[in-house]
Amino acid sequence: MAMTKEQKIVQVEELVGRLQNASTIYLTNYSGLTVDQVTQLRGKFREAGVEYSVVKNTLLKRAMDEVGGYDDIYGQLEGPIAVAFTEDPSGPARVIKNFLAEMKLEIPKLKGAHVEGAVYDETALNALARLKSKTEILGDILTLLMAPVVNIIGGLQAQGSNLVGAIKTISEKEEA
Repeated sequence: MAMTKEQKIVQVEELVGRLQNASTIYLTNYSGLTVDQVTQLRGKFREAGVEYSVVKNTLLKRAMDEVGGYDDIYGQLEGPIAVAFTEDPSGPARVIKNFLAEMKLEIPKLKGAHVEGAVYDETALNALARLKSKTEILGDILTLLMAPVVNIIGGLQAQGSNLVGAIKTISEKEEA
């Protein structure tokens, strides 16, 4: 059933909201998956905190035009498209890779990705899957920042225990 003009306007507004709230989008070709496989894939995306939905290319393009900054990805808006919206740049790639391996399939295929302004083509799935999430990067930064403090504390504790050992040795010699 064809969408009415009002339904299209509402969907474009929803897509604009999703694009504004997500720093990362993945475009995938899901054509050839069974209904059961698509349901499983959506569940895996949901578990990873990723919104995944089938959209009309023309409506997605209108929403991208409204938000701006998506000109470089327009070339991938051909054929059946499902879009993953997220804040985690590697989350959708990991879900897709795991799904392909688990189900022994070759679809869904990555058509392209827009990650915080950078555009990736269909060959970038493995590279995107290796990206660290913001949480992992923050953890690495905290570890690096904490390393000098941990080293200083360790050094002070070692000096203290050496001093205690020396005093104990001296007192034992004096008693003897």
